[in-house]
Amino acid sequence: MTLALTLALVGLLMALAIWTVVARDTFAAVTGFVPYGLLLTLAWLQLRAVDVAMTEAAIGAGLTGVLLIAAAARLRATEAPAWAERPGLATRVLAAIVSAAVAAGIGACVLLLPDPAPSLAPAVVENIAATGVGNPITAVLMSFRAMDTLLEAIVLLLGLVGVWSLAPDRFWGGRPGPAPTEDPNSILGYLARVLPPIGIVVGVYILWVGADHPGGKFQGATVLAAMWLLVMMAGLSDAPAVDRRWVRIALAGGPAAFIAVGLLGSVIAGAFLGYPEAFAKPLIVVIEAALLPSLAVTLALLLTGPPSRKDSSE
Repeated sequence: MTLALTLALVGLLMALAIWTVVARDTFAAVTGFVPYGLLLTLAWLQLRAVDVAMTEAAIGAGLTGVLLIAAAARLRATEAPAWAERPGLATRVLAAIVSAAVAAGIGACVLLLPDPAPSLAPAVVENIAATGVGNPITAVLMSFRAMDTLLEAIVLLLGLVGVWSLAPDRFWGGRPGPAPTEDPNSILGYLARVLPPIGIVVGVYILWVGADHPGGKFQGATVLAAMWLLVMMAGLSDAPAVDRRWVRIALAGGPAAFIAVGLLGSVIAGAFLGYPEAFAKPLIVVIEAALLPSLAVTLALLLTGPPSRKDSSE
C-alpha cells in the first residue's frame, strides 16, 4: 500500500471515529461504526495481521454492527427525551479535559517505552515448536494464554445469560425474536437457501486451517452464526426455545471440553491447561472443534435477544 493510500486510510479512520463519538443520533453513530470496522480490517491487513483482520471483519464490523443496529432500533423511542437532557457547559468541558488527559497518558506510556520495547516474542519463538501448531496466533491463544481464551468463551456465555435475564418472567424458557414469516419469493429467502451450505463449508474450513494458517474457531463460528441468523431472518427456521436441552448442551459443551482438557493437563503435564508435547496439537484441535458450535450458537442467540414469546410447540 502506497503512502498516499495509507494516509487516506488513516484520515478516514480518524474521521469515522470522531463521527461515531460526536453523533447524537444513535443510528447515525452506528452507521459510522460499521464502515469504521471495515476500514480497520484494511489497516490490520496492512500490518499483516490477517487473523486480527478476519476477526475484526466478522465480529467487530459484522456481528457487532448488527447488534448495535438492533439496539439503535430499540432505543429510537427514547432518543427524543434524551436529546433534551443536553449536559451543561461545565460538564462538557470536564469531559473534554478528562478525555484529553487519558489520551495524553496513553500517548506518554507508548512514547516512553524503552527501546527495544519489552516483549515475550523471543520466548514464544523459542517454545512455539512444542505446540506443533503452525499458526503463531493459534499457538499463543491456545497455549501461552490459554486461560484468557477459556475465560473469553465463558464471558460470552455469561453475557448470553445476562441477555436472557432481561426476559419477562412469563416468557422465560420461550423463544427470542418475532415469530418467523416466510416469503418464498423474496431475495432474502433465496439467499437463505443458497448461502448456508457454502457458509457452513467455509466456516468449518476456517476452523480446520486455523491451526497452521490464518483462521480459527472465532472466525469460523462467526460465519456459522451468520448463516443461522440468515435462515432465521428469512423465516425458514424459528429461533430455538432457550430451555431446549440441545441448546444448553451446545452452549456449555465447548467451555466444558476446554476445562476437561485443562484438568487432563493437570494430571498428565503437571499444570492446568498444560499439554503433553506429543499431544499438544491434537488437543488444541479438539478444543477448537468443541468451541466452534458453542461460539456459533452463543453469538447467534446473543443477536436474537432475550425470550419474547412463549414456545408454541409446547
